Amino acid sequence: MADQEPSSEDRFLAVTQVATIMNLSPMDVYRLVHYGVLESIREGRHYLVSEKSVRRYLEA
Repeated sequence: MADQEPSSEDRFLAVTQVATIMNLSPMDVYRLVHYGVLESIREGRHYLVSEKSVRRYLEA
């Protein structure tokens, strides 16, 4: 998985927010996190996805 330490300038989004932005289901976002396509951190039982990685994915 793509769990990483956050830097002070990173903003993080909930999986449901990312799903809305990317027009995907939350399960698809979890898959992208699991395969390392989107950088994320785990906060308890929840994943928070790096806004930078979402932008990079959408620009590709």
